Amino acid sequence: MKLSSAPPPAVSATRRQQTISAWIFLAVPVLLFAVFLLLPVVMAVGLSLTDYAVIGDFQWVGLDNYARIAGDPIFWVAVRNTALYTVLYVPAGLVVALGTALLLNRSTRVSRVFRTLFYIPVVSSTVATAAIWFWLLNPQYGLLNAVLGWFGIDGPAWLYESRWAMIAIVMMSVWAGFGANMIIYLGALQGVPGELVDAARVDGAGAFRVFWHVTLPAISRATFLILTLLLIAAFQVFDQAYVLTKGGPGNSTLTLVYYIYDRGFGRLEMGYASALSFVLFLVILVFSVANARATGRENDR
Repeated sequence: MKLSSAPPPAVSATRRQQTISAWIFLAVPVLLFAVFLLLPVVMAVGLSLTDYAVIGDFQWVGLDNYARIAGDPIFWVAVRNTALYTVLYVPAGLVVALGTALLLNRSTRVSRVFRTLFYIPVVSSTVATAAIWFWLLNPQYGLLNAVLGWFGIDGPAWLYESRWAMIAIVMMSVWAGFGANMIIYLGALQGVPGELVDAARVDGAGAFRVFWHVTLPAISRATFLILTLLLIAAFQVFDQAYVLTKGGPGNSTLTLVYYIYDRGFGRLEMGYASALSFVLFLVILVFSVANARATGRENDR
């Protein structure tokens, strides 16, 4: 007698109901993704091909906005400033986060207090952070110049000199954001196998060799994550330049995102601002892919 392999009707109905429920649950995030991410991206692509200026009608200009970018001298100033910010901010943010995590990688009450204190700037508003740094960097009564004066150093006018303004923004950015990366590093450090560290010490390795040959390779994935986050944050820097310097003095702190904001909301050139946004997206994509490949090759060794 041949047995039927078909499931009973009750089982089929249950599976059908589960499938429908699964699609309903999936429909909610898919709908949100389409409405709040996919649709705005499509609209931005369309805007980048027009001369839309919020007020009045717009005309189709094709790739003229992208051709205009290549000959825009202010755009290249913003690119240079953003590159300088990235070169200064990314290594500093990485080193400060890792160094702080190494110092606080112990289970004591004092370390837990400092972890909380170092994380507070991450959840603080940019305006509050800027108010603190306005006071710290004030050339007359700022704390930083007062400390330099103790050593006989005449501190600069940080936010009012072109050669120091970008450094001031980098210092504020590192201080405001290293707490989050410190937490990531702390989680990675607590996952380093203790037997490997002990074996290296038994073999006579000093603290630096243990860190370089055991700890650093073990936290390489966390380093890749933090490096990628720092690169993206560096190319998207806006709040610091907007609140502290308004892109000055003399466009020395004009970044790409600030330039996009100025063109879009300051001069109402939404079409050109959209084109600038997609150029920035491509730049971030290229650097993220290059970083992923470089880190992947390093992990394969």
